[in-house]
Amino acid sequence: MVVTKEYQVVLPMTVEEYQVAQLWSVAEASKNETGGGEGVEVLANEPYEDPKTGEKGQYTKKIYHLQSRVPSFIRLVAPSGSLDIFEEAWNAFPYCKTVLTNGYMKDSFHITIKTWHLPDAGTTVNPHKLPPKEWKNVVKVPIDIGNDSVSSSDYKADADPKTFKSEKTGRGPLGPNWIAETMASNADEKADGNTFGKTPVMCCYKLVEGEFKWWGLQSRVESLIHNQEKRLFTTFHRQLFCWIDNWHGLTMADIRALEDKTKEDLDKMITSGEVRGTTISE
Repeated sequence: MVVTKEYQVVLPMTVEEYQVAQLWSVAEASKNETGGGEGVEVLANEPYEDPKTGEKGQYTKKIYHLQSRVPSFIRLVAPSGSLDIFEEAWNAFPYCKTVLTNGYMKDSFHITIKTWHLPDAGTTVNPHKLPPKEWKNVVKVPIDIGNDSVSSSDYKADADPKTFKSEKTGRGPLGPNWIAETMASNADEKADGNTFGKTPVMCCYKLVEGEFKWWGLQSRVESLIHNQEKRLFTTFHRQLFCWIDNWHGLTMADIRALEDKTKEDLDKMITSGEVRGTTISE
């Protein structure tokens, strides 16, 4: 049975701030993961409208060239050059759907991530409105960017929310009980007539389904997929928060210009230098 998990990432910012923060941070992280013939290649980044539902947003298509950065047991059974991952995303913020596939495995592999970004601290039940029979089987995984442990290879001193303090916003450092304290503080502020409370808070609800239909490897790889997604969600959002002084105050027009420049940079970087970025652990 395919395991579906809902990762709940609570952050000290507004939903509107996160829209800019996420796009800025994706551009920055893509450059940190690209070089030496591997990394991120952007194929499309354009507006879309679904003719059936009227949903509007931004469509992106990327290739992740990962040949040397996947577990050895997968490289042993996959032909050379077959490990590129294709990512398509339909970003109709505050909702976004992302689908990852592989041309070699076709229908035998996919990761689907559906995300709602909501102005709460992880308290919304079943934000994706799944049928009750499906929802009861979803594993809930809260992520605390300030206190969840990360491996020594993923740790960066300049991306540690426990020690970072924003010069622009005054937010941080995040203490051991920052989520509960933020909610209590906001409740007191609201009681005094402040509608929004003192410190903004929001949650990314990421519903992840990963499927790998190869006999003998299915359960091992599907477990690896979820371990890797939790790792990526944790480290990415730690960085996103600690980069707040870089993205805070930018507009969506600024972001679109940055994305165009990032695509040019990635096209140059992918063919030069050394392999950079995150290695997928065994």
